[in-house]
Amino acid sequence: MDLVPKPDQVASAAGNVAHLVLYGGLADLRPMPRTLIDDGTLREVYHYRPMAGIRDQGDPVLLVTPLAAPAICFDLRRGCSLVEHFVSGGRPTYLVEYGNVSFRDRNLGLEHWVEEVVPAAVREVSAHAGGRPVHVIGWSLGGIFAMLAAADSPDLPIASLSVVGSPVDVTRVPLVAPLRPLLDLTGGHGLVTRAYRAAGGAPTPLVRWAFQLSSFQKLVTKPLAIATHLDDTDFLAQIEAVDRFTSKMTAYPGRSFGQLYHRFAKGNAMSTGTLEIGDHEVSLAAISAPVLVFAGATDGIAPVEAVRAVLPLLSGSREVRFEIVPGGHLGMLTGRAARGSTWQVLDEWVEQWSGSEPAAPARKTPARRTSAKKVPAKKAPAKKTAAQKTPATQAPAKKAPAKKAPAKKAPAKKAPAKKAPARKAAASAETIGSNPRRRYRSGDSRTLSR
Repeated sequence: MDLVPKPDQVASAAGNVAHLVLYGGLADLRPMPRTLIDDGTLREVYHYRPMAGIRDQGDPVLLVTPLAAPAICFDLRRGCSLVEHFVSGGRPTYLVEYGNVSFRDRNLGLEHWVEEVVPAAVREVSAHAGGRPVHVIGWSLGGIFAMLAAADSPDLPIASLSVVGSPVDVTRVPLVAPLRPLLDLTGGHGLVTRAYRAAGGAPTPLVRWAFQLSSFQKLVTKPLAIATHLDDTDFLAQIEAVDRFTSKMTAYPGRSFGQLYHRFAKGNAMSTGTLEIGDHEVSLAAISAPVLVFAGATDGIAPVEAVRAVLPLLSGSREVRFEIVPGGHLGMLTGRAARGSTWQVLDEWVEQWSGSEPAAPARKTPARRTSAKKVPAKKAPAKKTAAQKTPATQAPAKKAPAKKAPAKKAPAKKAPAKKAPARKAAASAETIGSNPRRRYRSGDSRTLSR
């Protein structure tokens, strides 16, 4: 809203205020309809029902929530819901969440999620979708769970992994880095350890406060932001939906919180690429599925460099792609800008590694070491016209069997394979991570090959 509001801005602001007073909110908070298909100890797997007139098709996606965060992170509100985006596009969509964590769950460690919850959810989703491989998408700690589960269970039917805002090197997190030297002074028996053991974990108020602290500046300036955007219905609806999300945070189980505190915050174990889970070590290098990694440009919980640190650790993956997208920790996943950035990249990635066309050849070819070759793989159909022109110019050499010209169209499919060396040079000219077709800045994003 302008400093001196225009008449239409005043009218919009008055309408929004009246709607807030009369109806209590502006956001459409209706959840997407879903059906429970599997459950267990702190495990609930849901299938989102297809929209009327839209049939599920293609490989399914499984959304993995982090501990302590409500599953509405993927279904924040209508218009800013990743679930709604996938379902409206006909993609079979599933979600695993953990329910309410209570004091009786205090003895559950990270191995419960890495060895049981996520693998069981992946297998159940694959079976429910007719045996198709699953595209696993994890946000924050959910992304770390997904990576560790894929590394620990190589037999899982995983088509691809997408990791959204998952910090690996905590020394690069401004909120944690200054405190790490202090955490080591007590030798692991300090106030924090005694407190979480007595409480059976990290209580809900503490989790909520920590999340709000990560965007302290926004919290302080929130009243001013609301006042200056009273005429912006979509902005106010997003504020309302984020407030609801924050209010539904839950607790961390005691043992899991202890492992996160000692191994992640103090030991920075994930930065080595190997983590002790249960009675054995799990190495991220064991992941063979293609991995897409997102970092939020303004993320305070998982800054870009803290997320980028995972890239060299995924040495066994057939392709690793890195993208920097607009938004903070939640905004990069389901903010208003995510609709034209994160979601579009996810669509491209899932399509690239789904089912038949681009994914099958890519998985068979050992020479797929150059991610620059793979990223534009989806452009192949567009480039086929150029590829088919090449045989046309060489027609004088092969024009003798003129009647076989229709038959020559069959080998045209091999033209892209012969053209691959030329495409390698063209792709390398793009440089890693820059894509002029993106609607957001991706100059710092990269695509890496393994």
